[in-house]
Amino acid sequence: MSFAPGTRLGPYEILSQLGAGGMGEVYLAKDPRLGREVAIKVLPADLAGDAASLRRLEREARTIAAISHPNILAIHEFASENGVVFAVTELLKGETLRQRLDRDPLSARRAAEIARGIALGLAAAHEKGIVHRDLKPENLFLTRDGAVKILDFGLARPSAERQSSGGSTYTEPSEVGRVVGTAGYMSPEQVRGQPVDHRSDIFSFGCVLYEMLSGRRAFAASSAADAKAAILKEEPPETVPTDPVLSSPLERIVRHCLEKNPDHRFQSASDLAFDLAGLSGSSAGASAAQGHHLRRWARSAALAAAAAALLAVGIFGARHRGPVAPASFVQKTFQDQEIFNARYAPDQKTIVFSAAPYGKIPELYVIRPEYPDPRPLGLAHTHLLSVSSKGELAVLTNARLAGIRVFLGTLARVPLGSDRPREIMEEVCEADWAPDGENLAIIRFADGQYRLEYPVGKVLYQSEDYLSDLRVSPGGDRVAFFAHPHPWFDDSGTVCIVDRTAHVSKLGDFFSLEGLSWSPDGTRIFFSATNHGNLYRIFSASPGEEPREAFTSAGPLVVFDAAKDGRLLAMHWDTRILVNARAPGESEERDLSWLTNSAQPIISPDGRAIAFSNQSEPAGPNYDVMLRGTDGSSPSRIGDGFPVQLSRDGKWVLSYVDSNPRRFWMYPRGPGQAQAIGGEGFEKVNAASLFPDARSAIVCAHEPAKDFRCYVQDLSGSSRRPVTPDGYEAAWLRPDGRAAVLQQTEFRGYALLDLGTPSEPRSLSLGEGQTFAGWSGDGTSLFFARLDELPVPVERYDLATGKRSDFVRLMPRQLRGVIGLLSVSFAEDSYSYAYQYERSLGVLYEVEPAR
Repeated sequence: MSFAPGTRLGPYEILSQLGAGGMGEVYLAKDPRLGREVAIKVLPADLAGDAASLRRLEREARTIAAISHPNILAIHEFASENGVVFAVTELLKGETLRQRLDRDPLSARRAAEIARGIALGLAAAHEKGIVHRDLKPENLFLTRDGAVKILDFGLARPSAERQSSGGSTYTEPSEVGRVVGTAGYMSPEQVRGQPVDHRSDIFSFGCVLYEMLSGRRAFAASSAADAKAAILKEEPPETVPTDPVLSSPLERIVRHCLEKNPDHRFQSASDLAFDLAGLSGSSAGASAAQGHHLRRWARSAALAAAAAALLAVGIFGARHRGPVAPASFVQKTFQDQEIFNARYAPDQKTIVFSAAPYGKIPELYVIRPEYPDPRPLGLAHTHLLSVSSKGELAVLTNARLAGIRVFLGTLARVPLGSDRPREIMEEVCEADWAPDGENLAIIRFADGQYRLEYPVGKVLYQSEDYLSDLRVSPGGDRVAFFAHPHPWFDDSGTVCIVDRTAHVSKLGDFFSLEGLSWSPDGTRIFFSATNHGNLYRIFSASPGEEPREAFTSAGPLVVFDAAKDGRLLAMHWDTRILVNARAPGESEERDLSWLTNSAQPIISPDGRAIAFSNQSEPAGPNYDVMLRGTDGSSPSRIGDGFPVQLSRDGKWVLSYVDSNPRRFWMYPRGPGQAQAIGGEGFEKVNAASLFPDARSAIVCAHEPAKDFRCYVQDLSGSSRRPVTPDGYEAAWLRPDGRAAVLQQTEFRGYALLDLGTPSEPRSLSLGEGQTFAGWSGDGTSLFFARLDELPVPVERYDLATGKRSDFVRLMPRQLRGVIGLLSVSFAEDSYSYAYQYERSLGVLYEVEPAR
């Protein structure tokens, strides 16, 4: 049945026909009640005459209408009149993805943007139990304003299901909206006729994303039967890289979606959208001050079940000095991501926070009471420091992660809601508003020291220790902060309060410190800390008293702020340091992490083993040096500390213990005794590298009142001679021991030293931000990595010509919550490697302790 222009269907006036197909006809119509144009889809007579089908389709339409998601075609009404069944939807203007792909190719950036919109729409539908089952470019619509809409959710289902469903029984979410599917886009389980769930849509999504990236179908074939066979047995060819930043991560996402086994795919569309979030915006990466220090984030990790435990038992258990009832709490963010800071606005209901889905680039978001979904404020590369009593933000622009949730950048002021910061001062780490909303306390780095100034210009405290978590008291007379003795190495430290006369009160030392806030009345501070072997807990303290546990939490919590009525703004935190490696002859990386924090992996010259530092909670205060095969065999402990090198003869692991002074050790990989590398006469030994015979080493150290330089030292202690001038603090020997790469102090650059002839080190022409990653086995090339980007680019440096060339890009398969890579180590085959990276996930909660 067709409808001529002017025909009325219910209250709607038909204007023209937009299209027709086997599942019905679509018309442009006008809704005179609201004065808007809509689209009306009239269902075929066979569906309209099936009562059971109609009940089910109406239920599905109501469910989809309840989703109300911007990436799903909105359904306004599902109705019937005089035997005509129709659905009324929003009117879209633009083109289908199929039409767009037929016209010209998409850029990788635009493909990522479209893909994220599709994933978000799927996630919303899957939460309601709706599975699309026919995701393809024809069912995806690109609007003129750049949005993407998913079409045809469940308005038709396969006749086989109508015959077997028994009519009217609504069984389970996996049965909702089941469609026949289209050859070339069906999942393997659809092809086999097996029950399907939301992961079937993820496979189809992978087919669509592949087509957007490559311009061809993932499973192209001359017939439907051949396409189905290809889906079951074949893998699509790799896409041709078109973007140096995006192509590699997008290819990984495609491959993860197209796993034949549903258990091996992304397990939710929300995770998929999260991984795409950073790719659809600006490319991740920011240069980090002092970015080549080992930055061990010594923070406890929690299992994902801890989040459920929070919901089940309440965040708070008992006070240290008496029981309290569980607190009430409200979850404020719903996607795991790295959250760097959060504050209440003056209304005590609006929340401003800085976060990143992955990588190190912070962006500002706001959660308003009338709209709970976090909204970006349009300030990328911007880190939140504080919100004033007048609604003005103190932020860092051009923020670059220095380490352990501390950024460096340019201090700026910007009213909440504005996107035009007014910059004030460079090289600032932290700032907090005084209660008057005019003055600021700041921490900035100058002349090798961290200075706490309050107000700006008046130094109340300075130290070589890095300072963090600056908070001015509600009375404006004191400032609380943390002092950490190992800059960018770990976050252990001391809780301090300084008054305006520069008198400092120290409230206690902790293994790890993150997050601080004053109580509303200013009588005490709340802070998040761990003692060794514990999860993050919230403590409270005042000057003159021992810190005590304020609340017992069911999972790790980091406190950010306190409202005037006593509510706390806190983050549930799960952070881990992980290790990936690629073994000789293997095409895929292998996860070689152990427990929760596996740091500083060093790969053996032959690529068959790695040594790493176990910094998980069960480790001792000096941590463990672990040895593990790159084949995934079980690790074994061989000593304390941090590995530096595995000897060429395969017998030793050179390591150090971060004592004062630092001590270097050679641990045997088999039977034998550990050997100390003498540092007599040195005030500090910074680095060491073994010669091939493991009987001597190049040691970089400094004597009292002198600068760093490098020495060749006999490990028996019988001789030592300087081989570099002052100003070099690290060295890595060439495999044959006849030359070394040197690192200048303060990371000013690299140089090459020929140990065979007396000569000055020769500077290497490298770009900024490069980190040494290894020698080639023949000694002709060096590898350098830029750890401040994702994916991490590794360059090969040809020593004969000085030419630099792209070699490989490294990043973990799952990007969600990944801050970045912290180190890279290449074996002598120039193929095998190991790297460490951090994954940090946080969710904001608003917590009200029981009264």
